Amino acid sequence: MTKATQDLEYRWKHVLYRRRWLLGSIVVGLILAIGVTRIVQRRPDSELDELATLTVAAEVADLTVQIEATGEVQPIERVNLSPKTQGRLEQIFVEQGDRVTQGQIIATMERRELEAQADQSQARLDRTRASLAELETGTRREELAQARSRVEQARARRNSARASLAELRAGSRREDIEEADDAVRRAAAAVADAESRLALATIEADRNRQLEANGAVSRRVLDTSIDELRRAQANLDQATAARGEAQQRRNRLENGARSEEIDRAESDLNGAEAELSETEQRYAQLANGARSEEIDRAEADVLEAEAQVRFYDVQLNDTEIRAPFSGIIAQRYADPGAFVTPATSASTATSATSTSIVALARGLEVLAKVPEVDISRIYQGQSVDIVADAYPDDRFEAKVKLIAPEAVREQNVTLFQVRLDIVDGFETLQSGMNVDLTFRSDQLKNALVIPTVSIVTDRGNTGVLIPDARGRATFQPVTIGPSVGSQVQVLEGLEPGDRVFIGLPEGQNLDDILGGFEQD
Repeated sequence: MTKATQDLEYRWKHVLYRRRWLLGSIVVGLILAIGVTRIVQRRPDSELDELATLTVAAEVADLTVQIEATGEVQPIERVNLSPKTQGRLEQIFVEQGDRVTQGQIIATMERRELEAQADQSQARLDRTRASLAELETGTRREELAQARSRVEQARARRNSARASLAELRAGSRREDIEEADDAVRRAAAAVADAESRLALATIEADRNRQLEANGAVSRRVLDTSIDELRRAQANLDQATAARGEAQQRRNRLENGARSEEIDRAESDLNGAEAELSETEQRYAQLANGARSEEIDRAEADVLEAEAQVRFYDVQLNDTEIRAPFSGIIAQRYADPGAFVTPATSASTATSATSTSIVALARGLEVLAKVPEVDISRIYQGQSVDIVADAYPDDRFEAKVKLIAPEAVREQNVTLFQVRLDIVDGFETLQSGMNVDLTFRSDQLKNALVIPTVSIVTDRGNTGVLIPDARGRATFQPVTIGPSVGSQVQVLEGLEPGDRVFIGLPEGQNLDDILGGFEQD
């Protein structure tokens, strides 16, 4: 056999060996495939049913990211109206709930004393003008007689003022003491009423504490009753203080005239004496004739008197309390006869004091408090769903109007205040209502989603449990996006149709699957 023949025989044997090996591999593969198929076919239907029950498939859906927050319905603009100067309220023309227009008179203050002072200032203006005219035209016999008559009249007024002061210093009038007695009785009745309200508020708060401890009422109901108890205590303290002031005033009247009346009488006397001195000087000037410097002084007196008249005109105008803007009377704090003082700033209904007359409010908006982690998804014009605690089955709409540029901290939580324009629900929503808010944020198109409950963590890694070839749960790392309701977006790690466990198969527990590490 030649070498060429031997090489050819070797090549044919090698080819036949490779074909036999490939044929054997194919046969073994077919046998294994048939075996696996028979094993799958022999799997009990109960295992397949259990797998379908314990898993759900990842699916593609359109999601709207939502941000949850809480808020409160409040007026767009609110102010407590009070007078520019302290005094007693004479009339009030509105009730709680009345609608008013800008510039409308809400109430008036007592003004009789101001009117008298305004009349005096007008009279002084008339006198100074007349004096100037006399100086400019020269003195006539009849003018001299008139000046003499004015001196006598001024002297008579001075004497009358002296008599009035002496009468006040002699003792109080009986009618003043009787009026003070009435004030003491009214104050005592107010204290009794405040004590009754405090007792009722105490009983209600104690009852709600017991009910809250037993789970019969919510913590919010208990907090409301506790706030009412605090307000009742504050009202009692205020009524007690008012009763003390009324009693002190009555005691002062019993012991003598009011110091302010004596001060006013002394002021009237000083004015009358000044007027007498002025008329006497004027008479002397007329008798001696006017000089140029006297005319200049008379002109200055006219200007001063005119300014005084304008001052009292402003004071009288300020006794009329007018609405600074159109709105609704939210609260009424005072009644005619109450002593009210200027308020330094606007305040809420819970912090208003009796020094204010009414609270005026305009419009409604919602003040929301959004956590710092969510504020980046809030923008002007964003749609917001409103659900009020008082109307849990109704849903209203609002739009973001303003985002506060500075955060606030409440109970160690950083929040941003967001003001919302109410689109609908004006007839239903009322100031002070607590509301739950849902901000509609980004639209996620064709997002791959799975149930939120299927997410687990293994040593800091986020993932899900997926079935292996035997239907047992095994950990699969995933990257997740935002959560919306009961679903969460999956960015990486799963494909549409992949099944994830929402419950564990029988005989498996989470510690074993995650290598002994608990779920975060």
